[in-house]
Amino acid sequence: MSALIHTPSGFAGHIGVARRDITPPIGIYNRNWGAAAGEVATGIHRPLTLTALALMRDTSDAQPLVLLSLDLGWWRTREDEWGVRSAILDALGVAESQVLLHLTHTHAGPSICREDADRPGGHLVGPYLDHVKAMCVEAAREALQRAAPAALEWAYGKCALAHNRDLPDPDANRIVCGFNPDAPADDTLLVGRVTSTGGGPIATLVNYAMHPVTLAWQNALISPDFVGAMREVVEAHTHGAPCLFLQGASGELAPMEEYTGDATIADKNGRGLGFAALSVLEGMLPPGQQLRYTGVVESGAPLATWTRERATLSNHLGARALAVEISLKPDLPSLAEIEAQLATANEPFMTERLRRRHRLRRAMGDGDRTTALIWLWRVGDALLIATPNEAYSHLQIELRRHFPGRAIAVLNITNGGYAYLPPREMYGRDQYQVWQTPYAAGCLERTIAACASAVSEMIGE
Repeated sequence: MSALIHTPSGFAGHIGVARRDITPPIGIYNRNWGAAAGEVATGIHRPLTLTALALMRDTSDAQPLVLLSLDLGWWRTREDEWGVRSAILDALGVAESQVLLHLTHTHAGPSICREDADRPGGHLVGPYLDHVKAMCVEAAREALQRAAPAALEWAYGKCALAHNRDLPDPDANRIVCGFNPDAPADDTLLVGRVTSTGGGPIATLVNYAMHPVTLAWQNALISPDFVGAMREVVEAHTHGAPCLFLQGASGELAPMEEYTGDATIADKNGRGLGFAALSVLEGMLPPGQQLRYTGVVESGAPLATWTRERATLSNHLGARALAVEISLKPDLPSLAEIEAQLATANEPFMTERLRRRHRLRRAMGDGDRTTALIWLWRVGDALLIATPNEAYSHLQIELRRHFPGRAIAVLNITNGGYAYLPPREMYGRDQYQVWQTPYAAGCLERTIAACASAVSEMIGE
Protein backbone atom coordinates (compact mmCIF):
# COMPACT_ATOMS: atom_id res chain seq x y z
CA MET A 1 0.00 0.00 0.00
CA SER A 2 1.24 3.50 -0.79
CA ALA A 3 2.44 5.48 2.25
CA LEU A 4 0.07 8.46 2.15
CA ILE A 5 0.50 10.67 5.22
CA HIS A 6 -0.89 14.05 6.21
CA THR A 7 1.36 15.86 8.72
CA PRO A 8 0.60 19.42 9.87
CA SER A 9 3.35 22.03 9.53
CA GLY A 10 5.01 22.09 12.91
CA PHE A 11 8.01 22.51 15.20
CA ALA A 12 9.05 20.53 18.27
CA GLY A 13 11.51 22.08 20.69
CA HIS A 14 11.46 24.38 23.70
CA ILE A 15 8.91 27.22 23.69
CA GLY A 16 8.16 29.92 26.24
CA VAL A 17 5.72 32.80 26.42
CA ALA A 18 5.40 35.94 28.54
CA ARG A 19 3.13 38.99 28.57
CA ARG A 20 3.30 42.57 29.82
CA ASP A 21 0.82 45.44 30.01
CA ILE A 22 1.88 48.44 27.92
CA THR A 23 -1.23 50.61 28.31
CA PRO A 24 -0.13 54.26 28.13
CA PRO A 25 -1.26 57.02 30.50
CA ILE A 26 -4.44 58.94 29.73
CA GLY A 27 -3.54 62.33 28.28
CA ILE A 28 -0.75 61.04 26.04
CA TYR A 29 -0.55 62.44 22.50
CA ASN A 30 -2.40 60.07 20.17
CA ARG A 31 -3.29 61.98 17.02
CA ASN A 32 -3.18 59.23 14.36
CA TRP A 33 -5.72 60.71 11.93
CA GLY A 34 -5.46 63.92 9.96
CA ALA A 35 -9.22 64.42 10.44
CA ALA A 36 -9.06 64.06 14.24
CA ALA A 37 -10.36 66.99 16.28
CA GLY A 38 -8.59 65.97 19.48
CA GLU A 39 -4.90 65.53 20.27
CA VAL A 40 -4.76 63.36 23.40
CA ALA A 41 -6.21 60.13 24.75
CA THR A 42 -9.16 60.71 27.08
CA GLY A 43 -9.67 57.13 28.27
CA ILE A 44 -8.99 53.42 27.80
CA HIS A 45 -11.22 51.10 25.76
CA ARG A 46 -9.08 48.02 26.35
CA PRO A 47 -5.54 47.63 27.69
CA LEU A 48 -2.60 47.36 25.31
CA THR A 49 -0.31 44.37 25.73
CA LEU A 50 2.93 42.93 24.45
CA THR A 51 3.43 39.18 24.24
CA ALA A 52 6.80 37.50 23.71
CA LEU A 53 7.28 34.02 22.27
CA ALA A 54 10.67 32.30 22.55
CA LEU A 55 11.67 29.34 20.35
CA MET A 56 14.66 27.09 21.06
CA ARG A 57 15.80 23.67 19.87
CA ASP A 58 16.67 22.75 23.46
CA THR A 59 17.88 24.41 26.65
CA SER A 60 21.45 24.57 25.32
CA ASP A 61 20.45 26.39 22.13
CA ALA A 62 22.65 29.47 21.80
CA GLN A 63 20.57 30.87 18.91
CA PRO A 64 16.99 31.20 20.14
CA LEU A 65 14.35 33.07 18.16
CA VAL A 66 12.20 35.64 19.96
CA LEU A 67 8.99 37.11 18.52
CA LEU A 68 7.30 40.04 20.26
CA SER A 69 3.82 41.23 19.28
CA LEU A 70 2.88 44.71 20.56
CA ASP A 71 -0.47 46.53 20.47
CA LEU A 72 0.99 49.63 18.85
CA GLY A 73 0.45 51.44 15.56
CA TRP A 74 3.55 52.17 13.53
CA TRP A 75 7.02 53.62 13.98
CA ARG A 76 7.49 57.20 12.79
CA THR A 77 11.30 57.19 12.96
CA ARG A 78 14.04 54.59 12.65
CA GLU A 79 15.64 55.90 15.83
CA ASP A 80 12.60 55.16 18.02
CA GLU A 81 12.19 51.63 16.67
CA TRP A 82 15.89 50.83 16.92
CA GLY A 83 16.00 52.22 20.46
CA VAL A 84 13.59 49.49 21.55
CA ARG A 85 14.82 46.64 19.35
CA SER A 86 18.53 47.19 20.02
CA ALA A 87 17.84 47.05 23.76
CA ILE A 88 16.26 43.61 23.30
CA LEU A 89 19.18 42.41 21.19
CA ASP A 90 21.71 43.66 23.73
CA ALA A 91 19.84 42.16 26.69
CA LEU A 92 19.58 38.74 25.06
CA GLY A 93 22.99 38.81 23.38
CA VAL A 94 21.58 37.58 20.06
CA ALA A 95 22.03 38.51 16.40
CA GLU A 96 19.67 40.96 14.70
CA SER A 97 18.02 38.19 12.67
CA GLN A 98 16.88 36.40 15.85
CA VAL A 99 14.35 38.99 17.06
CA LEU A 100 11.11 40.10 15.42
CA LEU A 101 9.52 43.22 16.93
CA HIS A 102 6.04 43.21 15.44
CA LEU A 103 3.30 45.82 15.78
CA THR A 104 -0.36 44.84 15.45
CA HIS A 105 -0.98 48.25 13.80
CA THR A 106 -3.83 49.64 15.89
CA HIS A 107 -4.79 53.15 14.77
CA ALA A 108 -6.15 53.92 18.26
CA GLY A 109 -2.85 53.73 20.10
CA PRO A 110 -0.50 56.39 21.48
CA SER A 111 2.22 58.19 19.60
CA ILE A 112 5.50 56.28 19.71
CA CYS A 113 7.53 59.13 18.27
CA ARG A 114 9.82 61.14 20.55
CA GLU A 115 9.69 64.01 18.05
CA ASP A 116 6.10 64.59 19.16
CA ALA A 117 7.34 65.94 22.50
CA ASP A 118 6.18 69.43 21.52
CA ARG A 119 2.61 68.29 20.85
CA PRO A 120 -0.20 68.26 23.45
CA GLY A 121 0.49 65.29 25.71
CA GLY A 122 3.79 64.77 23.90
CA HIS A 123 5.81 65.06 27.13
CA LEU A 124 4.48 61.59 28.01
CA VAL A 125 5.74 59.91 24.83
CA GLY A 126 9.43 59.61 25.78
CA PRO A 127 8.79 58.07 29.23
CA TYR A 128 6.20 55.77 27.68
CA LEU A 129 8.69 54.50 25.09
CA ASP A 130 11.20 53.89 27.87
CA HIS A 131 8.54 51.80 29.63
CA VAL A 132 7.78 49.84 26.45
CA LYS A 133 11.49 49.12 26.01
CA ALA A 134 11.81 47.87 29.59
CA MET A 135 8.73 45.67 29.25
CA CYS A 136 10.03 44.18 25.98
CA VAL A 137 13.32 43.24 27.62
CA GLU A 138 11.54 41.77 30.65
CA ALA A 139 9.08 39.75 28.57
CA ALA A 140 11.74 38.45 26.18
CA ARG A 141 13.92 37.29 29.07
CA GLU A 142 10.99 35.67 30.85
CA ALA A 143 9.85 33.86 27.68
CA LEU A 144 13.35 32.38 27.31
CA GLN A 145 13.47 31.41 30.97
CA ARG A 146 10.07 29.72 30.73
CA ALA A 147 10.92 27.78 27.57
CA ALA A 148 10.02 24.11 28.04
CA PRO A 149 9.42 21.13 25.73
CA ALA A 150 6.48 22.00 23.49
CA ALA A 151 5.12 21.85 19.95
CA LEU A 152 3.96 24.60 17.59
CA GLU A 153 1.55 23.31 14.93
CA TRP A 154 -0.24 25.32 12.25
CA ALA A 155 -3.51 25.11 10.33
CA TYR A 156 -5.13 27.29 7.68
CA GLY A 157 -8.71 28.48 7.79
CA LYS A 158 -10.90 31.28 6.47
CA CYS A 159 -12.38 34.46 7.91
CA ALA A 160 -14.67 36.71 5.88
CA LEU A 161 -14.10 39.89 7.93
CA ALA A 162 -11.39 41.39 5.71
CA HIS A 163 -12.57 43.31 2.65
CA ASN A 164 -10.82 45.20 -0.13
CA ARG A 165 -10.53 48.90 0.76
CA ASP A 166 -9.54 50.38 -2.64
CA LEU A 167 -12.82 51.99 -3.71
CA PRO A 168 -13.23 53.94 -6.97
CA ASP A 169 -14.64 57.32 -5.93
CA PRO A 170 -18.10 57.57 -7.56
CA ASP A 171 -17.73 61.36 -7.71
CA ALA A 172 -14.11 61.80 -8.83
CA ASN A 173 -11.36 60.17 -10.85
CA ARG A 174 -9.49 58.66 -7.90
CA ILE A 175 -9.36 55.67 -5.56
CA VAL A 176 -10.42 56.35 -1.99
CA CYS A 177 -9.52 54.27 1.05
CA GLY A 178 -12.62 52.40 2.19
CA PHE A 179 -14.87 49.37 1.82
CA ASN A 180 -15.18 48.14 -1.77
CA PRO A 181 -17.99 45.56 -1.95
CA ASP A 182 -17.13 44.54 -5.52
CA ALA A 183 -13.42 43.67 -5.24
CA PRO A 184 -12.05 40.33 -3.97
CA ALA A 185 -10.14 40.08 -0.70
CA ASP A 186 -7.75 37.51 0.73
CA ASP A 187 -9.65 35.78 3.55
CA THR A 188 -6.88 33.37 4.56
CA LEU A 189 -6.49 32.80 8.29
CA LEU A 190 -3.45 30.98 9.71
CA VAL A 191 -3.50 29.75 13.29
CA GLY A 192 -0.56 28.40 15.29
CA ARG A 193 -1.20 26.25 18.37
CA VAL A 194 1.52 25.90 21.02
CA THR A 195 1.06 22.97 23.41
CA SER A 196 3.14 21.38 26.15
CA THR A 197 4.31 17.77 25.95
CA GLY A 198 1.19 16.86 27.92
CA GLY A 199 -1.04 18.59 25.36
CA GLY A 200 -1.98 21.61 27.45
CA PRO A 201 -2.25 25.01 25.72
CA ILE A 202 0.69 27.41 26.07
CA ALA A 203 -0.10 30.02 23.40
CA THR A 204 -2.06 30.69 20.21
CA LEU A 205 -0.80 32.64 17.20
CA VAL A 206 -3.35 34.27 14.89
CA ASN A 207 -2.01 35.52 11.54
CA TYR A 208 -4.61 37.49 9.58
CA ALA A 209 -4.45 40.44 7.20
CA MET A 210 -6.86 43.23 8.15
CA HIS A 211 -6.11 46.84 9.08
CA PRO A 212 -7.18 47.74 12.64
CA VAL A 213 -9.01 50.88 11.55
CA THR A 214 -12.40 50.24 13.11
CA LEU A 215 -11.78 53.12 15.50
CA ALA A 216 -10.84 56.33 13.70
CA TRP A 217 -10.81 60.13 14.01
CA GLN A 218 -14.01 60.23 16.12
CA ASN A 219 -12.40 58.07 18.81
CA ALA A 220 -10.29 59.42 21.69
CA LEU A 221 -9.84 56.14 23.59
CA ILE A 222 -6.69 54.02 23.70
CA SER A 223 -7.54 50.67 22.13
CA PRO A 224 -5.99 47.64 20.44
CA ASP A 225 -9.00 47.87 18.07
CA PHE A 226 -10.42 44.47 17.06
CA VAL A 227 -7.32 42.66 18.32
CA GLY A 228 -8.41 43.05 21.95
CA ALA A 229 -11.76 41.28 21.67
CA MET A 230 -10.23 38.65 19.36
CA ARG A 231 -7.66 37.84 22.02
CA GLU A 232 -10.31 37.75 24.75
CA VAL A 233 -12.40 35.21 22.83
CA VAL A 234 -9.46 32.93 22.01
CA GLU A 235 -7.94 33.04 25.49
CA ALA A 236 -11.28 32.32 27.16
CA HIS A 237 -11.45 29.03 25.24
CA THR A 238 -7.77 28.04 25.67
CA HIS A 239 -7.56 28.20 29.48
CA GLY A 240 -6.05 31.68 29.38
CA ALA A 241 -3.08 30.76 27.17
CA PRO A 242 -1.77 34.06 25.69
CA CYS A 243 -2.83 34.81 22.13
CA LEU A 244 -0.43 36.69 19.81
CA PHE A 245 -1.91 38.56 16.88
CA LEU A 246 0.32 38.76 13.80
CA GLN A 247 -0.82 41.40 11.30
CA GLY A 248 -0.60 39.97 7.79
CA ALA A 249 0.01 41.65 4.41
CA SER A 250 -2.97 43.96 4.72
CA GLY A 251 -2.12 46.95 2.50
CA GLU A 252 -5.54 46.89 0.84
CA LEU A 253 -7.55 45.01 3.49
CA ALA A 254 -9.80 46.32 6.27
CA PRO A 255 -13.10 45.42 7.96
CA MET A 256 -16.36 46.30 6.25
CA GLU A 257 -17.42 48.44 9.21
CA GLU A 258 -14.59 50.88 9.88
CA TYR A 259 -13.82 54.54 10.61
CA THR A 260 -16.08 54.84 13.63
CA GLY A 261 -15.95 56.08 17.20
CA ASP A 262 -18.10 53.16 18.38
CA ALA A 263 -15.95 50.72 20.37
CA THR A 264 -18.68 48.07 20.25
CA ILE A 265 -18.04 47.69 16.51
CA ALA A 266 -14.34 47.10 17.15
CA ASP A 267 -15.30 44.41 19.66
CA LYS A 268 -17.77 42.87 17.21
CA ASN A 269 -15.06 42.64 14.55
CA GLY A 270 -12.69 41.11 17.08
CA ARG A 271 -15.16 38.49 18.22
CA GLY A 272 -15.75 37.49 14.60
CA LEU A 273 -12.05 36.88 14.06
CA GLY A 274 -11.75 35.15 17.43
CA PHE A 275 -14.54 32.70 16.63
CA ALA A 276 -12.97 31.98 13.24
CA ALA A 277 -9.65 31.24 14.96
CA LEU A 278 -11.38 28.92 17.43
CA SER A 279 -13.00 27.10 14.52
CA VAL A 280 -9.54 26.45 13.06
CA LEU A 281 -8.25 25.26 16.44
CA GLU A 282 -11.23 22.92 16.87
CA GLY A 283 -10.60 21.39 13.44
CA MET A 284 -6.94 20.57 14.15
CA LEU A 285 -5.69 17.10 15.00
CA PRO A 286 -4.68 16.47 18.61
CA PRO A 287 -1.17 17.76 19.41
CA GLY A 288 1.63 15.70 17.92
CA GLN A 289 -0.66 13.65 15.67
CA GLN A 290 -0.79 13.00 11.92
CA LEU A 291 -3.08 10.98 9.63
CA ARG A 292 -2.01 7.87 7.72
CA TYR A 293 -4.03 6.48 4.82
CA THR A 294 -5.13 2.91 5.62
CA GLY A 295 -6.88 1.85 2.44
CA VAL A 296 -10.35 1.51 1.00
CA VAL A 297 -13.50 0.13 2.53
CA GLU A 298 -15.98 -0.91 -0.14
CA SER A 299 -19.44 0.33 0.73
CA GLY A 300 -22.07 2.13 -1.32
CA ALA A 301 -18.98 4.05 -2.49
CA PRO A 302 -15.29 3.15 -2.23
CA LEU A 303 -14.39 4.90 1.05
CA ALA A 304 -10.86 6.13 1.74
CA THR A 305 -9.92 5.54 5.38
CA TRP A 306 -7.32 7.29 7.55
CA THR A 307 -6.11 6.73 11.08
CA ARG A 308 -4.32 8.89 13.60
CA GLU A 309 -0.74 8.17 14.59
CA ARG A 310 2.08 9.98 16.35
CA ALA A 311 3.91 12.54 14.20
CA THR A 312 7.59 13.40 14.31
CA LEU A 313 7.84 17.20 14.08
CA SER A 314 10.91 19.03 12.84
CA ASN A 315 13.11 20.84 15.34
CA HIS A 316 14.80 23.00 12.69
CA LEU A 317 15.25 26.69 13.49
CA GLY A 318 16.81 29.17 11.09
CA ALA A 319 16.80 32.93 10.64
CA ARG A 320 18.23 35.40 8.18
CA ALA A 321 17.83 39.01 7.12
CA LEU A 322 17.39 39.52 3.40
CA ALA A 323 18.46 42.85 1.87
CA VAL A 324 16.34 43.94 -1.11
CA GLU A 325 17.35 47.01 -3.13
CA ILE A 326 14.31 49.07 -4.12
CA SER A 327 14.24 52.12 -6.38
CA LEU A 328 12.58 55.28 -5.15
CA LYS A 329 10.16 57.35 -7.22
CA PRO A 330 12.00 59.63 -9.65
CA ASP A 331 9.78 62.60 -8.71
CA LEU A 332 10.05 62.10 -4.93
CA PRO A 333 10.34 65.52 -3.23
CA SER A 334 13.58 66.20 -1.40
CA LEU A 335 13.73 66.90 2.33
CA ALA A 336 14.13 70.60 1.60
CA GLU A 337 11.06 70.66 -0.65
CA ILE A 338 8.92 68.88 1.96
CA GLU A 339 10.11 71.28 4.65
CA ALA A 340 9.10 74.23 2.45
CA GLN A 341 5.63 72.71 1.99
CA LEU A 342 5.30 72.18 5.74
CA ALA A 343 6.11 75.81 6.39
CA THR A 344 3.08 76.95 4.39
CA ALA A 345 0.60 74.14 5.27
CA ASN A 346 -2.48 75.47 7.10
CA GLU A 347 -4.82 72.46 7.16
CA PRO A 348 -4.37 69.85 9.96
CA PHE A 349 -4.76 66.90 7.58
CA MET A 350 -2.15 68.32 5.18
CA THR A 351 0.27 69.03 8.02
CA GLU A 352 -0.10 65.44 9.18
CA ARG A 353 0.55 64.11 5.66
CA LEU A 354 3.63 66.28 5.24
CA ARG A 355 5.05 65.32 8.65
CA ARG A 356 4.80 61.67 7.65
CA ARG A 357 6.40 62.34 4.26
CA HIS A 358 9.24 64.20 5.92
CA ARG A 359 10.01 61.30 8.25
CA LEU A 360 9.86 58.82 5.42
CA ARG A 361 12.18 60.87 3.23
CA ARG A 362 14.60 61.28 6.10
CA ALA A 363 14.60 57.51 6.68
CA MET A 364 15.16 56.77 2.98
CA GLY A 365 17.77 59.47 2.39
CA ASP A 366 17.92 61.87 -0.54
CA GLY A 367 19.19 59.24 -3.01
CA ASP A 368 17.28 57.39 -5.74
CA ARG A 369 17.17 53.95 -4.11
CA THR A 370 17.10 52.29 -0.70
CA THR A 371 17.73 48.89 0.86
CA ALA A 372 14.76 47.19 2.50
CA LEU A 373 15.35 44.34 4.92
CA ILE A 374 13.08 41.28 4.95
CA TRP A 375 13.28 38.84 7.85
CA LEU A 376 12.90 35.11 7.18
CA TRP A 377 12.48 32.48 9.87
CA ARG A 378 12.18 28.77 9.38
CA VAL A 379 10.43 27.22 12.37
CA GLY A 380 10.27 23.48 11.85
CA ASP A 381 8.76 23.20 8.39
CA ALA A 382 6.79 26.46 8.68
CA LEU A 383 7.97 29.91 7.60
CA LEU A 384 7.63 33.40 9.05
CA ILE A 385 8.35 36.21 6.58
CA ALA A 386 8.34 39.71 8.02
CA THR A 387 8.67 43.15 6.44
CA PRO A 388 8.82 46.62 8.00
CA ASN A 389 6.60 47.87 5.18
CA GLU A 390 2.87 47.56 4.52
CA ALA A 391 2.70 45.04 1.72
CA TYR A 392 -0.46 44.34 -0.23
CA SER A 393 -1.85 40.83 0.20
CA HIS A 394 -0.18 39.78 -3.07
CA LEU A 395 2.93 39.09 -0.98
CA GLN A 396 1.32 36.37 1.12
CA ILE A 397 -0.83 35.02 -1.71
CA GLU A 398 2.13 34.56 -4.05
CA LEU A 399 4.47 33.07 -1.43
CA ARG A 400 1.83 30.56 -0.35
CA ARG A 401 1.25 29.71 -4.00
CA HIS A 402 4.99 29.20 -4.54
CA PHE A 403 5.27 26.87 -1.53
CA PRO A 404 2.02 24.91 -1.18
CA GLY A 405 1.55 22.55 1.73
CA ARG A 406 3.74 24.65 3.99
CA ALA A 407 2.43 27.06 6.63
CA ILE A 408 3.63 30.58 5.78
CA ALA A 409 2.93 33.50 8.11
CA VAL A 410 3.56 36.89 6.49
CA LEU A 411 3.91 39.87 8.86
CA ASN A 412 3.74 43.60 8.08
CA ILE A 413 5.30 46.35 10.24
CA THR A 414 8.03 44.23 11.81
CA ASN A 415 11.48 45.52 12.81
CA GLY A 416 10.58 48.97 11.53
CA GLY A 417 7.74 50.71 9.78
CA TYR A 418 7.96 52.66 6.56
CA ALA A 419 5.66 52.64 3.56
CA TYR A 420 3.24 50.75 1.37
CA LEU A 421 4.24 48.10 -1.16
CA PRO A 422 1.43 48.36 -3.77
CA PRO A 423 1.35 46.24 -6.95
CA ARG A 424 2.83 47.70 -10.12
CA GLU A 425 -0.48 48.10 -11.95
CA MET A 426 -1.76 50.60 -9.38
CA TYR A 427 0.91 53.19 -10.10
CA GLY A 428 -0.45 56.06 -12.11
CA ARG A 429 -3.67 56.07 -10.13
CA ASP A 430 -4.64 58.80 -7.71
CA GLN A 431 -4.81 56.77 -4.48
CA TYR A 432 -3.38 57.02 -1.01
CA GLN A 433 -1.16 53.93 -0.95
CA VAL A 434 0.50 54.97 -4.22
CA TRP A 435 1.18 58.60 -3.38
CA GLN A 436 2.12 57.77 0.23
CA THR A 437 4.91 55.36 -0.66
CA PRO A 438 8.36 56.61 -1.68
CA TYR A 439 8.99 53.34 -3.55
CA ALA A 440 8.89 53.17 -7.33
CA ALA A 441 6.59 50.87 -9.31
CA GLY A 442 7.72 47.25 -9.07
CA CYS A 443 8.64 47.40 -5.36
CA LEU A 444 6.16 44.69 -4.38
CA GLU A 445 7.04 42.40 -7.28
CA ARG A 446 10.76 42.76 -6.48
CA THR A 447 10.08 41.89 -2.85
CA ILE A 448 8.05 38.81 -3.78
CA ALA A 449 10.76 37.52 -6.13
CA ALA A 450 13.53 38.09 -3.58
CA CYS A 451 11.56 36.35 -0.82
CA ALA A 452 10.70 33.36 -3.02
CA SER A 453 14.34 32.91 -3.98
CA ALA A 454 15.55 33.20 -0.39
CA VAL A 455 12.91 30.78 0.89
CA SER A 456 13.90 28.23 -1.76
CA GLU A 457 17.48 28.43 -0.50
CA MET A 458 16.38 28.22 3.14
CA ILE A 459 14.32 25.07 2.68
CA GLY A 460 16.72 23.50 0.19
CA GLU A 461 14.48 23.42 -2.86
